[in-house]
Amino acid sequence: MKIDLNDRAVLFTGADNRVTASAKQALVANGASVIDDAAVPDLLIVSFPLVPCADIQLEPSVSKARSVAQAMGTGSRIVFILSAIAAMPMRRYPEYSTQMAAAMAAMRVLAMEHGPKVLVNALGVGLLGEPEEAGDAAMLSHVPQGRAATRDEVIAPLLFLCDPLNSYTTGQILSVDGGWSAGYGRNF
Repeated sequence: MKIDLNDRAVLFTGADNRVTASAKQALVANGASVIDDAAVPDLLIVSFPLVPCADIQLEPSVSKARSVAQAMGTGSRIVFILSAIAAMPMRRYPEYSTQMAAAMAAMRVLAMEHGPKVLVNALGVGLLGEPEEAGDAAMLSHVPQGRAATRDEVIAPLLFLCDPLNSYTTGQILSVDGGWSAGYGRNF
């Protein structure tokens, strides 16, 4: 997917993983420039751990998003990169499910607080890669697509959320999970 970011400044915060690395490459390829923490970005990407784990420190990333949102200009974007488990909890990961749901709720609060100036959305990543870069291999038996996603399949929706032409989507989680959250996840 190609979008025109016209030298928009992008800042990454939170968990560093292969998805964020691919996101950096894709955003730069579409005209964005990656900046450091000292400047106010046009795009803020807030990444959380995508493989289930017990203890996630939400507050530093959410606080960073809140402070950056206050300084951002009109037309800016914030995108949280979450696990699809944020919208469809997995019984085998109660703590992780709770933490992801809390991150999703924080994203929606930011969308309410900072709209219409800043659009705030989330990308819900399901099973990705082999070995898993996101999700849990047990998800595969409930993915109608019958396979894990590729990074390109995750990055294209991220670009949509960052696209200046996407000017009305806010407070939403776009699940890129091969259909897992369509109801199959309840068996976990």
